[in-house]
Amino acid sequence: FELGRRVSLQIPTYKNAELNEPKKVFEFMKSKISDYRREHFYMIALNTHNWSVCEVSIGTLDSSLAHPREAFSEAIKSNAASVIFVHNHPSGNIEPSGADREITKRLGEAGKIIGIQVLDHIIVTKEKFFSFKDNSLLS
Repeated sequence: FELGRRVSLQIPTYKNAELNEPKKVFEFMKSKISDYRREHFYMIALNTHNWSVCEVSIGTLDSSLAHPREAFSEAIKSNAASVIFVHNHPSGNIEPSGADREITKRLGEAGKIIGIQVLDHIIVTKEKFFSFKDNSLLS
């Protein structure tokens, strides 16, 4: 059963699919990360033809340990033009913490330096989501 669960959690690369709205990202990611008991931080790499998802890090119950170096690593390898970051809040609270705001700012700055646009950072719970873009919190 555990092997089946792990296989079902693997996230494939999709061709010709667009994730252009935070709600679409939420609907796709919630089944994958909303039940985790620790924070999981993901990056969705987008280019003109496809998108792919990779797990960047696993944090603790209430913090995600993401560093720009790891966050952009796969985006650079896949020649992404832009990225969307997604992580879960096991507590069910969708409000971003101070650390969430800080990492979003750092990721945005790093993206500008390397030429990969950060389109959004989305916090996912079982029933709701919070979009930094929709709340004008991207720099």
